[in-house]
Amino acid sequence: MSYKFAIIGYPIKHSLSPIIQKAALESCNLDGTYEIIETKPENLITIIKKLKTQNYQGFNVTIPHKVPITLFMEQFDEYANTAGSVNTVKIDENKTLLGYNTDIYGFLSAIPDGVNLENSTVAIMGTGGASRAIACAFKMQNVSRIDFFTRNILDSHMAIKTLREKFPDIRIELIQYEGLTNLSQYKMIVNTTPTGMSGHSEGKSNLSDALIETISDDAYVYDIVYNPNKTEFIKQAIRYNKKYICGLDMLIYQGAKAFEIWTGQTPNIDKMKIAALEYLT
Repeated sequence: MSYKFAIIGYPIKHSLSPIIQKAALESCNLDGTYEIIETKPENLITIIKKLKTQNYQGFNVTIPHKVPITLFMEQFDEYANTAGSVNTVKIDENKTLLGYNTDIYGFLSAIPDGVNLENSTVAIMGTGGASRAIACAFKMQNVSRIDFFTRNILDSHMAIKTLREKFPDIRIELIQYEGLTNLSQYKMIVNTTPTGMSGHSEGKSNLSDALIETISDDAYVYDIVYNPNKTEFIKQAIRYNKKYICGLDMLIYQGAKAFEIWTGQTPNIDKMKIAALEYLT
């Protein structure tokens, strides 16, 4: 059997998913392809029809489609249902679309052993589909408060309203970047925006050096952007001796979980990561 997978999103020329999924296929001695299908929002329906009719077994979903894609799913896994966003789709033999969220698994798997976020205050930059998955991950870690940083309160209001309804036991606040003066209360600060991404805004960060300097020494800076491996946000953390987690590990773990969903086989994580690092360097 030859597998046929893809990733849809816009812009996604930077995506490393073809690199890591090719390594996954090779590690399991499977024949198959994984392609990038750049998909503008207005073309989403057309591309979904293509994926269903041209014998694809599954596909990944990235910015800006993780929430809109949910409208086309027949079934959801628990994570996708809770997050209200989908990043992995399986197309079964009946051409039914099954939605999964492997971002939550990937995000948690990349956090070092021994990091305890229970009853802590954390922050998320951005309020898009990826931020919902991260909020669900934080819920699973029993945090007490999540602050969302945004540039536009009005645009972010509905997303926050939804999360407050889903997680009534967590205090959820919306804060404009302009109002930030000190970040010392946060145990983890996560960037879920495309800021810093290769081909998008490489070399930029949502936070100033002065704000990074206020982060507690036992806190973690976490960027889910993986290309480049060290974004400007991560470089800021390094400059001020802060603990950090790069997005590549999350990408690898969520990609491996997607591969398992599609094929029923467990790929070699190390080979996937080596392939990605070789490509990035």
